[in-house]
Formats: sequence, structure tokens, C-alpha cells
Amino acid sequence: MSARFKNLDDWLAWQETAHPKKIDLSLDRVREVLQRLALPLAGVPVITVAGTNGKGSTVAFIEAIYRAAGYRTGAYTSPHLLRYHERIRIAGQLPDDAALCAAFERIDAARGAVSLTYFEWGTLVALVLFADAGCQVLILEVGLGGRLDAVNAVDPDLAIITSVDLDHQQFLGDTREAIGAEKAAIARPGRPLIVADPDPPASVPAHAEAVGATVMRYGTDYAATPVDERDWHWQASGDACIFPMPALAGAVQLRNAASAVLAVRCLQARLSVNDAAVAQGVRTAQVAGRFERRGHAPEWVLDVAHNPEAARNLAANLRAYPVAGRTLAVLAMLGDKDAAGVVAPLADSIDGWHLAGLAGPRGSSAEQLAARLCAAGVSQAIACHGDVAAACRAAQGAAATGGIGRVLVFGSFVTVEQALRSGLLPAAGDGAGL
Repeated sequence: MSARFKNLDDWLAWQETAHPKKIDLSLDRVREVLQRLALPLAGVPVITVAGTNGKGSTVAFIEAIYRAAGYRTGAYTSPHLLRYHERIRIAGQLPDDAALCAAFERIDAARGAVSLTYFEWGTLVALVLFADAGCQVLILEVGLGGRLDAVNAVDPDLAIITSVDLDHQQFLGDTREAIGAEKAAIARPGRPLIVADPDPPASVPAHAEAVGATVMRYGTDYAATPVDERDWHWQASGDACIFPMPALAGAVQLRNAASAVLAVRCLQARLSVNDAAVAQGVRTAQVAGRFERRGHAPEWVLDVAHNPEAARNLAANLRAYPVAGRTLAVLAMLGDKDAAGVVAPLADSIDGWHLAGLAGPRGSSAEQLAARLCAAGVSQAIACHGDVAAACRAAQGAAATGGIGRVLVFGSFVTVEQALRSGLLPAAGDGAGL
């Protein structure tokens, strides 16, 4: 059988439209193709991470710890910011086009008549590449929910739920209880389920108990407490240690780091890790677009926050890291997101809004977004722009007149991606960092 496509762009463009539905939650298709691929992954420890927010950061902490300990890691996250390759990391490195195309060709040959969604193709290609690379531990981020997400076709040795809040209600349900039940379905009998949400809905421990998983809850079974500006105290039953503060900013990142440390401790018998490696991993883990700070006067902050819980965490970070001068926001959101819920916790921290439109079937124009902000009671000045680059350019121009200390770019992964592609932002590493 000859290859369907010769280059990665053609493969990805085809995958976007090959399946009748863009999002079609099911495990049957992935399980069938996985069985046919017969990947040599038996015995490789798997950690699966679900949650409304904090998944990418938690994966990054675990990955960095195991890499510091000398293990060959396979990490799968989504979505990407600039390049598809970002979704798959093997020992911290991204695959090249040739490796991705060859893996897609193998999956295409194995699947027969089975139709796959874009995300299912991505999950399978990650697993193929991890198997080929001989990864010693896999850290897999759930894309949407948990119960029927493609990642859940792989049985984890340990599962983590980072947080439970309202998002993707059209697929997961309209309440935290319903969403929690979807996410808790990544738990497995007799295996640890780490719950980082300090106040999880009752459906999470109830499902874990029903399937016989061992639940460990933040604030009850483990905790993180700042010691000073440099260190924090990690504590679990019969175990405690002092670790350096993460490079990732914010109180919520201590919770994510604490969950990562507990995960590593739980798998210690299979993957031995000393405290020096844990400290190095916690200190060095990085994730783009999570309160990523660049430049000075003004400082630019990039954050993919797109739901109310993420916005509350972002607002807390803005308060914790104040700057002199006014703050402008560049905001673009998908039309099906809760704009009022996202803006509410941030309104008092913003002195002016530059709104941008996002294209596509789920997109929203700047004018539509402005109407939603006005209906939510936003009183600061609002300017509308055709795209994110234009909004960034306007904010940059306003900053040039003086008095602007910070420009916040947020609202979705697409917003941050387009800001990065605009070429208007300070270089990464030019400023306070991540």
C-alpha cells in the first residue's frame, strides 16, 4: 500500500475533515486500531491526567522530574500553540515530519475501514512513536472529559484529576457533578487516583469508590505550603520534603507540582526517583502560554485561559505579580465560551480592552464579544479589531505613549498562537519568564 500523503500538512488537513464529526467521543475506534497495531507497550507505566485546567502544567512537572531522573519519557498534550509536533515529546524532543508521516502511514494501513477523528489520529501517532522510541514512562493528557476521550483507551497505572469546573458543557454536562463523573472515569480498579481539586464534586470520589480506585485528595492526603519566596513544603502521609519554587508562577502551580510529586512517589517501586531529581524537575518545568511573561515596560503576559476557573487563577497571578502602570487586555474568544464568566474575575485588573475576532465555525467577531462584555457590565474602554495581530498592534501603540505597565493577551489557545505569530511580542526569555 503506498502512502496516502507525502507531507505532514496534507496528512493533517485530511484528518481535519476525514471523519463525519470533528468531536465524536468514543473508545471503540481507538481500541480497535490499537489492537491491530499491537504496540509493544505492555509493562510501560502510564500516567493519565484529566481536568478542566492545569493538565498541561501537571504533565510538564511529571515529565521534567522523570527526565531529571534519567528516564526516557513520552509526553502527549493538546492542543498545540504553533506546531503540531508540540503535542508529542520524547525525552523532551519533538518528532520530525518524517517520523510523524511514517507513523500516520502505519496507522492508516492498520485501521482498514475504521474512521478516526483528528484527535484520535493524534493519540495513536503519539503511542506509535512512544513505542518505537522505547519510552520508559508515558504521561498522557486527556483532550476532553475523560470517560470517552481517546486517551482513556490506554489503562493508566495512575490517574490525576487536576480540577473540575464548567467547560465543554455541550459534551460533558451542565454541572460540576456531571463533569466530575466524566473525568473520574479515567480511574482504574486498585490503582491510585490523585484528586488535586481542593473541593471536588461528590461524583469524583463516588466513582472512584465504585470502581475500587485508591483516592488521594489534595488538602486531605497531601498538601503544598509555601515556606518563603524560594521554597515550598510538600507533605503526604508519612512523607514530607522541601522543594524549590516552580518556575511556573501562581499558587495553583504549587498544587499541580504537589500532585506531580505524589504521582512520582506512588510509582517509586517501578520508577525510582530521588529528591534531587524531583527538585530539579519542579524547578525547571516550563509550559508556554501559562502566565508567560515577556519584556518590560510594558510586560506582555500570555495566557491560554478560556474558562472561569482559569480566569480566576489568572486574576490571582496578576495580583501576585503587580507592575507599575495601567494594564491593557487583548482578548479573543471562541463563541461557545463563557465570556462573562471569564471577564468577571479580571475586570478590576484591566484598564482597557482590545478585542479581536476569531475566524472559523466556532469563532466570534470582536463586535459580538464586545456586546457580551458590555452585557456583563464591563465599563472600561473597549476597542474592536479584526484579528489578534491588529489588537496587539493597537495595544503596542497605546503602550508607546507611556503609562502602560502590562499587556495581557488571553482567551484561548488560538489567541495566544496568533499573538505569537504576529511578530510583535518580545522574545521568549526577554523578561520575567514563565
